[in-house]
Amino acid sequence: MKETKSIEDYLEAIYVLSKEKKIVRVKDIAKFLSVKPPSVTGALKKLSSGGYIDHSPYGGVVLKPKGEKIGKETWEKHKLIFALLNGVLGVSKENAFKEACLIEHCISEETKEKIEQFLKKEGL
Repeated sequence: MKETKSIEDYLEAIYVLSKEKKIVRVKDIAKFLSVKPPSVTGALKKLSSGGYIDHSPYGGVVLKPKGEKIGKETWEKHKLIFALLNGVLGVSKENAFKEACLIEHCISEETKEKIEQFLKKEGL
């Protein structure tokens, strides 16, 4: 299964939520991504069959190692881009968060590393 923007968004959401909650549920993911629960349920079936997560109906969602890796990498890119947009360029927090979510899917590892180096030099 190819990692699409949607797959990365779901894995990122599950990753972030799992750092805040003991049990990640469909309603939590739906709220985080601003989608309806049936959309989450459909996505979770695909993620489960792709080996990214474990999920039982009415139970919690747990990332498998490959799902956690993608979720964590996506979240790390998001945080770097957010810091660049908000902390350096002065973009509002709301817009920086939304736009970081869009950009995180299309930057290369090289670009990620360059942003990281720049932010370190700037002390951010």
